[in-house]
Amino acid sequence: MPYDATKMKDWQIAEEAEKNMPTPDHWREKMNLQKDEVIPMGRLCRLDFMKIIDRLQNRPDGKYIEVTAITPTPLGEGKSTTSCGLMEGLGKLGKNVGGALRQPSGGPTMNIKGTAAGGGNALLIPMTEFSMGLTGDINDIMNAHNLAMVALTARMQHERNYNDEQLQRLTRMRRLDVDPTRVEMGWIMDFCAQSLRNIIIGMGGRQDGFTMQSKFGIAVSSELMAILSIINDLPDLKKRLNDITVAFDKRGKPVTTGDLEVGNAMTAWMRNTINPTLMSTVEYQPCMVHAGPFANIAVGQSSIIADRVGLKLFDYHVTESGFAADIGFEKFWNVKCRYSGLKPHVSVLTTTIRALKMHGGGPKVVAGLPLPEDYTKENLQLLERGVENMVHHINTIRKSGMNPVVCINAFHTDTKAEIALVRRHAEAAGARCALSEHWARGGEGAIELAEAVVEACEQPSEFKFLYPMQMKLRDRVALIAKEVYGAAGVSWTPDAEAKAKMLEADPKYDDYATMMVKTHLSLTHDPAVKGVPKGWILPIRDVLIYSGSKFLCPCAGTISLMPGTSSDPAFRRVDVDVKTGKVMGLF
Repeated sequence: MPYDATKMKDWQIAEEAEKNMPTPDHWREKMNLQKDEVIPMGRLCRLDFMKIIDRLQNRPDGKYIEVTAITPTPLGEGKSTTSCGLMEGLGKLGKNVGGALRQPSGGPTMNIKGTAAGGGNALLIPMTEFSMGLTGDINDIMNAHNLAMVALTARMQHERNYNDEQLQRLTRMRRLDVDPTRVEMGWIMDFCAQSLRNIIIGMGGRQDGFTMQSKFGIAVSSELMAILSIINDLPDLKKRLNDITVAFDKRGKPVTTGDLEVGNAMTAWMRNTINPTLMSTVEYQPCMVHAGPFANIAVGQSSIIADRVGLKLFDYHVTESGFAADIGFEKFWNVKCRYSGLKPHVSVLTTTIRALKMHGGGPKVVAGLPLPEDYTKENLQLLERGVENMVHHINTIRKSGMNPVVCINAFHTDTKAEIALVRRHAEAAGARCALSEHWARGGEGAIELAEAVVEACEQPSEFKFLYPMQMKLRDRVALIAKEVYGAAGVSWTPDAEAKAKMLEADPKYDDYATMMVKTHLSLTHDPAVKGVPKGWILPIRDVLIYSGSKFLCPCAGTISLMPGTSSDPAFRRVDVDVKTGKVMGLF
């Protein structure tokens, strides 16, 4: 029986559903897991993925379903809600279904967007744990990442204070001769703190550190989160954590975490992060949570580990990519699937009528403010102009060889004529289309979507990558810009182009994946540009080097790795019932 989502807050729905939430013992029985494959952690549990993979290695994989979206409004268009609703809908059809979602960042949870637990009758429980630290993965990443910066800055201080003989005698270290103007890493914290984007550290005397410019990013933008998304096992994690480029020396040679002798200690901090955490929807379909969000500045994918486990445990495995198809899906397609070797069957394109109206020229949408009337009243003209954005993303999915299914994530203000218009354009573009009312009605409201996905899974697909790994970096960027974003070309700043040429000339970087950094609010680099613009040029201002994850990250526009907190953040409404200890106000 679905809860009344029009009268109950998300945290209240979660609280009711959690009264009957499966325990680790229930999960063990329901999912046919061995006792040592489940690691209890209070109300939650982790799954020992290596033991599960080893035991089920000969079992055929289930159907692999990815969830993405059209270019969203600043409010988001409900990918996590759709993912949960799809799992619930497949459950109503009697399917053995589960999924993998990303862990939310404390930044948006305490800011405007809120947690990424889904919403209404399509959300994950327990919601408080999910929204506020879960089993500690992000905290472990912060500690490991910041330990690398501690190692670097301490090393720079000691090399300044001691000559070569003293350095060897007192510290047993060789001189790395780090260039303070070429420090690649900064510090991280898991909040939106714009005042920490650019800082000076080491102020004071010689014992107070090395004085230099530095920076903070949000925790989930850390290369360590990217590494967690793509690793295969603990040895893989350890190797990658020792290969991270922290800075360059004065001769231009990379200085790595291995050079700083800190990678092994970083692995110790992250040793527990490799096992996914098991949660469930409010209708009790199992869903793993592993890795983090922000596909605009990071990989933004649930982990390869969780997908491998899910494909062995479930006949239908649902996984989520961050933001729109030009961002999260492109990285799922050309990076995650290339690293994993897994071949997906279906991509679900989450679509809302309000977002399509925005792309048709509707008024500006501002998070935290009421929607203008154009978005709550029927307006077929705006919608007709805006569906071009949806069609663009359908075409992107079809280029991968995957079968697209458009999910109209229903709002009560959507009219029959608006829904019919979207359906007509989606089907004309070669996609199946389903209306889904999972927010209001849970699994019952998602049956049409679930049936469309099952049907699409049975159709043949010919999955293929957009580019071969032999393609040079600048050519890859040009191809992504043209085929995925719709750009007419790419411009490079002199510094970015020089860096790209250097990377292309070094065979060490030939097998590095291309991880674009771009706004999620537009197909372009400019978040204010909506719809499907023509004749524009994508500007690349820098290329970040992630040598642990083996990513080269071209940066488009002025996007920052540290978001800012708004004037009316969500933390103002989060509270604790001092009698029960329960958290209230999360959304």
